[in-house]
Amino acid sequence: MPPIRLSPREKQLMEILWQQSEASIRELHAALPARKRPAYTTVQTLIYRLEDKRAVRRIRKVGNFHIFAPSITREETDRGLLDDLLALFNGQSRPVIAHLIESGKLTREDIAYAEDTLRAFEEEGQS
Repeated sequence: MPPIRLSPREKQLMEILWQQSEASIRELHAALPARKRPAYTTVQTLIYRLEDKRAVRRIRKVGNFHIFAPSITREETDRGLLDDLLALFNGQSRPVIAHLIESGKLTREDIAYAEDTLRAFEEEGQS
């Protein structure tokens, strides 16, 4: 299945759902920061779009409203974003890694994690 693309507002709603595991539209609306909170109907439209994208699903109905739960994980969404980023560099990771090193955002712990992940990936391939 191709990665699901999320708008910034959709991602914001998904973050709430990932934290709470389930919520109604009213609960999602209330969980948004009051200062920049969109109208209730905007949140409703966004949830229906997320449902169309298969990012959320209705899990039950309580009275007149539905409870929604995420159908995708945060990791799946993040992988899609990373794939999009690498596509901007023709699939080459070296420019991204070089930038992370030069900007000081790649730590020794990150490198150790990458080495461990690569080692495990290689061992898995040999099994």
